[in-house]
Amino acid sequence: MEAMESSKIFTKNVIEAVIKVSILGVIVVWTFQLIKPFMIPVIWGMILAVAVEPFIARVAKMLGGRRSLAAVLFVLLIIAALVIPSVLLVMSSVDAVQGLAEQMQNKTLVIPPPPEKVADWPLIGNSVYQVWQLFSTNLEAGLKQFAPQIKAAAGPLLGSVGGGVIGVFMIIISTAVSGVFLAKAEKSSAVAEKIITRVVGEKGAEITALATATIRGVMQGVVGVAVIQAILSAVGMVVVGVPAAGLWAALVLVCAVSQLPPILVLGPVAAYVFSVAETTPAVIFLVWALFISASDGFLKPMLMGRGVDIPMLVILLGALGGMMMFGIIGLFVGAVVLAIMYTLFMAWLDEVDQKNVELEEGS
Repeated sequence: MEAMESSKIFTKNVIEAVIKVSILGVIVVWTFQLIKPFMIPVIWGMILAVAVEPFIARVAKMLGGRRSLAAVLFVLLIIAALVIPSVLLVMSSVDAVQGLAEQMQNKTLVIPPPPEKVADWPLIGNSVYQVWQLFSTNLEAGLKQFAPQIKAAAGPLLGSVGGGVIGVFMIIISTAVSGVFLAKAEKSSAVAEKIITRVVGEKGAEITALATATIRGVMQGVVGVAVIQAILSAVGMVVVGVPAAGLWAALVLVCAVSQLPPILVLGPVAAYVFSVAETTPAVIFLVWALFISASDGFLKPMLMGRGVDIPMLVILLGALGGMMMFGIIGLFVGAVVLAIMYTLFMAWLDEVDQKNVELEEGS
């Protein structure tokens, strides 16, 4: 009789446990689906807040300890730096497209003939020269001949423009999130440390400090260097009159974050400059491009924190994987997150080796 009662109680407890776990699982899955669209902006906001917190602390001290004001000014500055160029770029692009459409309708569009230097480009020079020559002499025939290629390129181009707009919007959200964390830096740090300690145990504070150092090192030594190289590239291209300098600078930023040499972008641009400009400015721009591409050799040791040594392959995989999964903002998030995981993993390996050595010495 007692066995039957115990069996019934056990069955009842199992059923109740299954029901509770099922309800909890549904709530967790539902919660994850709700916050999933905002996970990457929030993560990037946290990374950005950790990276700039020392700077915000100094600014807040200059403002009489008003940290909230310093955070608000930082958010407004970043948003203005993003929104104003983006709006100007969109407006100029719309005006250019409208003007091009009007010229094509009125049959007044004139494409200048290619310079003779274009034919001397290695590998592609002759083909580019012939196609350019066709469009400059008979635009209608060129459009008919290359209509399939133009249609095939139009879709990805429009998609990349839309993705760029979404990326800017996500960065604005991330910046706003970072402002919230920066305004409440002490509370945010305490909560983060408490969560990490809850997960990993007594080493929560140590892991938090290591992750913080890694974030700041990667943001300064990788993202910071990439931004500097992109700005210098944009300045050089604007000076020599390269069309769509902002687009090429964005590609330099992508290459630099991915730990690829910016000369991959600046090299073809330099070849274009040689084909349309005088020799002296073209040579100066080429030297400028080579300097930018080599600048990470001395910028990274200056900006990356001491003790932060992340292999190039880790940054490359994180950046490319993040970009493939989450777009332009994933480029930065992926590089930083994978760098953090690599650093923590190597620290864990060092700890295991140290324990093994201590055990061998004790025995």
